[in-house]
Amino acid sequence: MASRHPGPVPPADDLTADPRLQMAAGLFNAGEWYACHDVFEEIWHETQGPDRAALQGFLQIAVAHLHLQRGNQRGATLLLGEGLGRLAPFPADALGFNLTLLRARVADRLNCLQQGNDPGALPLPVLTPAA
Repeated sequence: MASRHPGPVPPADDLTADPRLQMAAGLFNAGEWYACHDVFEEIWHETQGPDRAALQGFLQIAVAHLHLQRGNQRGATLLLGEGLGRLAPFPADALGFNLTLLRARVADRLNCLQQGNDPGALPLPVLTPAA
């Protein structure tokens, strides 16, 4: 797969400077789950260290929503739970995103699914800049 980033790759210790991170967040926020998965996965493959787990959490949440679009509530439930678990140890502003809002929305959707309900009326998770 060809790289999607528009410029040179930033130093490995500064993932927040990678323009692909904001590209992936924009796709995530637009509900473009498959496309954002592709970009996050590309970054994830190149990342070492603790940020790798946060990226995996974002990936799992995106794929969970792809499962929901395809009617796979069980797969969505599992991946939402795994995504929340991956993000649990991170501070509220990890990778420059507001993880408090993200985790709250994912938890609401997960709880809804666990009760056997459709989370369609609940707000989608978003990756907004940390305050």
